[in-house]
Amino acid sequence: MNKRPSLSIALATYNGERYIGEQLDSIASQTRLPDELVISDDASVDATPAIVLDFARRAPFPVRFQTNSERLGSTRNFELAIRACDGDIIFLCDQDDVWYPDKIALIEERFMNDPGVGAVFTDADVVDQDLHPSGLRLWKAVRFGSQEQARVADHDAFPLLLKQFVVTGATMAFRSTYRELVLPIPGIWVHDAWIALLISATSHLAALPEPLIAYRQHGANQIGLPRPGKNRNKTRAAIYEPRLLRHEAARTRLLGFADRLPDGKRKIRLLDDKLVFLRACAGLPDARWRRLPAALRELVTLRYHRYARGGIWTFRRDLLS
Repeated sequence: MNKRPSLSIALATYNGERYIGEQLDSIASQTRLPDELVISDDASVDATPAIVLDFARRAPFPVRFQTNSERLGSTRNFELAIRACDGDIIFLCDQDDVWYPDKIALIEERFMNDPGVGAVFTDADVVDQDLHPSGLRLWKAVRFGSQEQARVADHDAFPLLLKQFVVTGATMAFRSTYRELVLPIPGIWVHDAWIALLISATSHLAALPEPLIAYRQHGANQIGLPRPGKNRNKTRAAIYEPRLLRHEAARTRLLGFADRLPDGKRKIRLLDDKLVFLRACAGLPDARWRRLPAALRELVTLRYHRYARGGIWTFRRDLLS
């Protein structure tokens, strides 16, 4: 029988007094308790530290609380929490959700049953600020349908994540053996997208269809669900250049770990192909009538289909917006 791994939770907080108590209580109510909870606070100015310290005195597991002297932002704060974890498996945790009682146990079981899996993520119930169900599941909101789920099950998550991000950090846990790969996290990336992409290049991911958290949406979410129309009125350069910089950073990191990449040459080729696509789209002229040759080339080579969610729809948007 496989030895049970030690489990850490990396929780990043900032001015979370309204919801943090419910999240902490849901962690304490797990059927499989963590071996430690590491909380990194990003210079909160509300009651968050007091709530955390009160919880730490009564928690049924060790709680380590560290504070930043100045605001560092969500990505850097998560990096500090991850860096401080001692467990074999690191669970990422947002301050405003609620975990269902079997979350830790079911994810741990998946890791134990498949020693080759590098990260596990799950579905979630989308709820409002008062935990009232919205009737929407997270995977539906991020368009992680049956075809995409099948690709993850076939250990083919890396090409999928080059096209769309489907892994939400609040539902994810990963093996600490990949910490050297993912840290430090570039500030231009959101922590969960970076971690999932890199681990999918060096290992494989497992997707559990059970909704294991209540994923709270409220006015102060730092990330939250995708927002339709967020790129409206932006130039193509403003949309694509940040993506280009992010994927160039991913390529640099993966090249530094090339000896650990299964099928590494193919994955680097895929990433290079995505960079060709991003450079072409970032370079589309402001004048719409001048965009057609470059955009059409990306469509004919099927790069819109491979690297843009929506394919034809994205091509039309880039041509006409």
